[in-house]
Amino acid sequence: MSTAAVKLVATPFYQELPSDVSMRLDTFLNYILLERVEIVPEQRKWILHLSLSCPVQEEILGLLTESLKKRLNSGNENNGITIEIKTKMSPDVTLELLCQEHWLQIIQDIHEKVPSLKVWLNASVKYEVVKNRLTFFVPSMMAMEYCQLKQDSLESFFRQKYGLEARIFWEIEETAAEEEIYFDAEKEEQKYVEEILSKKPEEKKEKKEQNAVLLGREIKGTPAPLADIHDEEKQVIVEGEVCETEIRLLKSGRQLLSFGLTDKTNSIGCKLFFDEGKKPLEINKGDWLRVKGSVQFDRYTTELTLMPRDMMTVSKTSKPDLAEEKRVELHLHTKHSEMDGVSSIQNMVKRAGEWGHTAIAVTDHGVVQAFPDAAEAGKKYGVKIIYGMEGYLVEDAGTNPVELSRSRSFHIIILAKDYTGLKNLYKLVTASHMEYFYRRPRIPRSLLDAHREGLILGSACESGELMRAILQKKDAAEIKKIASYYDYLEIQPLGNNRFMLKNGEVSSEQELIDMNRHIVSLSKELGIPVAATCDVHFLDKEDEVYRRILMAGKGFADADEQAPLYFRSTDEMLKEFAYLDEEDAYRAVVATPRMIAEQVAEIKPFPDDFFEPKIEGAADKIRDMTMTRAYELYGNPLPEMVQKTLNKELDSIIGNGFAVLYLIAHLLVKRSNEDGYLVGSRGSVGSSLVATFTGITEVNPLPPHYRCANPECLYSEFVTDGIAGAGVDLPDKICPQCGRELVKDGHDIPFETFLGFKGDKVPDIDLNFSGEYQPRAMKYTEEIFGKENVFRAGTISTIAEKTAYGFVKNYLEERKVKYNQTELNRLVSGCTGVKRTTGQHPGGLMVIPKECDVFDFTPLQRPANDTSSDIITTHFDYHSISGRLTKLDLLGHDDPTSIKMLEDLTGLDAKKIRLDDTQTLSLFSSTDALDVTAEEIGSTTGTLGIPEFGTKFVRQMLEDTKPSSFSHLVRISGLSHGTNVWVGNAQDLVLNGTADISNIIACRDDIMIYLIQMGLNSSHAFKIMESVRKGKGLKDEDIEAMKKQNVPDWYIDSCQKISYMFPKAHAVAYVTMAFRIAWFKINYPEAFYATFFTVRADEFDAELICSGVKKCREAIKEIAAKGNNATAKDKNLQTILEIVVEMYCRKIKLRKVNLWESDAVRFQVTPDGLLPPLSSLQGVGETAAASLVKLREHGTIKSVEDIQARSNGKISKTVIETLQQHGCLEGLPDKNQLSLF
Repeated sequence: MSTAAVKLVATPFYQELPSDVSMRLDTFLNYILLERVEIVPEQRKWILHLSLSCPVQEEILGLLTESLKKRLNSGNENNGITIEIKTKMSPDVTLELLCQEHWLQIIQDIHEKVPSLKVWLNASVKYEVVKNRLTFFVPSMMAMEYCQLKQDSLESFFRQKYGLEARIFWEIEETAAEEEIYFDAEKEEQKYVEEILSKKPEEKKEKKEQNAVLLGREIKGTPAPLADIHDEEKQVIVEGEVCETEIRLLKSGRQLLSFGLTDKTNSIGCKLFFDEGKKPLEINKGDWLRVKGSVQFDRYTTELTLMPRDMMTVSKTSKPDLAEEKRVELHLHTKHSEMDGVSSIQNMVKRAGEWGHTAIAVTDHGVVQAFPDAAEAGKKYGVKIIYGMEGYLVEDAGTNPVELSRSRSFHIIILAKDYTGLKNLYKLVTASHMEYFYRRPRIPRSLLDAHREGLILGSACESGELMRAILQKKDAAEIKKIASYYDYLEIQPLGNNRFMLKNGEVSSEQELIDMNRHIVSLSKELGIPVAATCDVHFLDKEDEVYRRILMAGKGFADADEQAPLYFRSTDEMLKEFAYLDEEDAYRAVVATPRMIAEQVAEIKPFPDDFFEPKIEGAADKIRDMTMTRAYELYGNPLPEMVQKTLNKELDSIIGNGFAVLYLIAHLLVKRSNEDGYLVGSRGSVGSSLVATFTGITEVNPLPPHYRCANPECLYSEFVTDGIAGAGVDLPDKICPQCGRELVKDGHDIPFETFLGFKGDKVPDIDLNFSGEYQPRAMKYTEEIFGKENVFRAGTISTIAEKTAYGFVKNYLEERKVKYNQTELNRLVSGCTGVKRTTGQHPGGLMVIPKECDVFDFTPLQRPANDTSSDIITTHFDYHSISGRLTKLDLLGHDDPTSIKMLEDLTGLDAKKIRLDDTQTLSLFSSTDALDVTAEEIGSTTGTLGIPEFGTKFVRQMLEDTKPSSFSHLVRISGLSHGTNVWVGNAQDLVLNGTADISNIIACRDDIMIYLIQMGLNSSHAFKIMESVRKGKGLKDEDIEAMKKQNVPDWYIDSCQKISYMFPKAHAVAYVTMAFRIAWFKINYPEAFYATFFTVRADEFDAELICSGVKKCREAIKEIAAKGNNATAKDKNLQTILEIVVEMYCRKIKLRKVNLWESDAVRFQVTPDGLLPPLSSLQGVGETAAASLVKLREHGTIKSVEDIQARSNGKISKTVIETLQQHGCLEGLPDKNQLSLF
């Protein structure tokens, strides 16, 4: 029977209910409607269909069911009538409303429906509702993967319970409150731990004592291998090396110390909580610990985690070398053997030092790039470095170049005996890379013979020509002839060559033994010593896993069958060659390598001193230029502050031989300015007043001051009371002597940030040239010093952490290996830093003095061994030799290019733009100066397209800080370029009102200036600045000194969080350029947009953008909807589109590309609007665009057919179709018309 829905309270059923039941139902009566009663006679069942306008607990519905059942059967229990209630939600109830008002009930119902979700879903779980989409945020990937398995159950629950078609999604909540997950589960244990900690003194130890108890009690018992831990355990003892550490402040105020422990069989994460105010234990990466505690399943990381109860330091469990007379390793590869060696030379040399080895050779494949680090490590650990290489020898007798490139190469060990040999080695490396590179850097035998003086040659491994000859069973005379070429013969452990058993080159291990015996026999017969080597590719046996992972990533099928290429002790090597006579084994393992090491002199890969190029009279020129300009600006005699600053700087610059570097920079900037291009300074060069007066930088580092530009007056007035952060922020003022308006200048930047506190640090003068002008600047450098003395600064690209993560993850998953995050991180760390390729600094040049030979410092090569490139780079990474040679950074940058174009379009001199222009300054806090609203352009500031200030990140900083002066903009630039300076640091201080933009730490120089103002001596202030800017934080004595001078706690805490800081001089230079461009944006908008789009013409999509503002806004939304899936090209286009929308809102028109008027690459300002270039059409590149312009200028475009026919293949069919689609070819016939008259 069907009826209209009525409230339950109005039905006869309700009247029949007992009073106690009615009372319990009373709360829900207004939310329950009876829609109909369905009677099923054959089942003696009544079904009540209820409509609910809110969730009703199952308990209440159950109570209603049972009460009605009892009433219907009362007096006659044989009736057997059953009651069933079916519910559905009212159509007015949405998913969002349901979740807002009844979340707790929903969660409780889910727990009943799917009990296993209790672990992840509780009343406080974060969620998000958008229409019918419900997203739960869970703490980890494992949680998400598990919950996804229950997705159908939850969607069914919402469908059946509420009649809602809810779609369930899951995301990871990165800010999950970890301490809440742990606190209850570990409460009792933490009380125990903290009780023990409270009894321990909190004194800081400079160095941990071995076997010192850090937590709880001394641990006795045998540690279990981490590989044996597979499940939760109440108590375990483990021992290993700390492979990662982190201390985090939790929302509750407690601190969490997390660290990873590895014994190389596996790794495990460990966690300790500390109450607010309690100092966590000091545990560092590399420490060795023994830990006792419980292993628990961590619901936050979804992994087994060790919760320590007792903890103590232990001695590192590395094997010793107990031999009385130690061996020397002569064949060793480092991370510089491309994608092959996996251990650092520092660790190798350290091990040699620990073992008491007197020397060690470094012999990477074809390169010598580990030499600088090897030299440093050798000095540190007291081990002589034998500088060498495993080269690729090719036979060139009677061969032509083509045959030579196809010839098989053999491995050969080349060791430098002295400086003559080292120089010859560098020449060989250079020739092998520059002249004979074919897949590998190859060395023709004739070239090696010509440069053999000072070199020691070894026969190398199984890929050497001696072993190859023996394997190929060449006749005895030939084998003797080959062996006679070498200064020593090499044998290696059998394990190194066991792969030959598998590939069939030998049939038994006995053959491998016989080969080594054969070489020993040759040694005796020919009188050539034999040396046993490891052919080291990794430090310890267990480290083979890193090489295995990398080789698997390169596609090697046998990657999992690694040879034991680890660094062996003397006893281990003697054991390897036990099948030889004892005397022969000792001679090969110990005597010969030591003898060779003794023949090698103590040499260095390059000299220690700094070798600057010579320019006659450089010191006098710099002094004269400086003083002449100083007198022009400040008069003679100079103000005391100016004179004092110049005396200090000139004494330092000239006294340390740096004048020539200033003169070079002066000449380069002067030439660029003469050619019409401004140059921006980078780094800290703007900290030097001499650099300002010699025209290297526009930045004036003096304190804020006034000066009179009247050459007859030259009045000056310095303002040192801190009322202005920069001279341009001072109020306007009239000269009290001559009545002219005073110039405002000075940015208050200490010279020490450039050349160090003693002024003896080699200056690194970095300059931003226009990208268009950069090649000319580099060419001019070659003219000054000679092309043969100027080389591009070489770089070495290594496997980055992200790439290593991919290698490791793929390896483990392909082999279905179970792993935890700590072990994953350990493996990633082991693969990180291995060399992949070489390259070049984008603007770095290394200058060799004319009186020096480049091979005194470095070999040479092409970037990435690109044989088609005409660029020559240093073989060593430029960082290694930058303290020995002059490095010039002549970088290409968009800002000078933009300034040049703006000047050309407007006829104005950008240098004359006032940096205190109020309208321009307003652009950094509002859109009013553009006459548009924030809603129209999607930004509360007008800085879209302004360098340094146009990104969403920096625009938010502007919104947070509300800058009101030029110095504020400088500080924002510093904040945006620093690491851990703004986010999680200064931003919080600004937003919570602790500090404002004027007194937070923004640039590195701020620290030194502020601390001196607070009373610290300048030397200590400088040291604190240097420590903080490098991310090293503060020492206890620094904090004590700062507190003594009343430096606030928030300032000290801020210093402790910083990882990297930007130099103020760099920020000033950047903001100066940006401010000028912003001025043009307000006052010459067409020129601004034409310039901005020209610099980015290759990313401009004219077809889309010419369609109007509506299409542009739609495209922005489409890109934004892609989220993390948006490509770099998408994001660049989005930036352009946002500025196009702004341009349209400012009523500036954009014309369509025009075949007859458009430039090839530049936007033009025309009376009818901006005219895009031909290259702004996607699919029409610069080459095709230039060809079209050339054809147009020659008047040869008569038809579409003409365009293709006369372009020499530079204009493709695709280009034609793009032009046609845009309408560029309208009115142009397809083919030439035949004229008969």
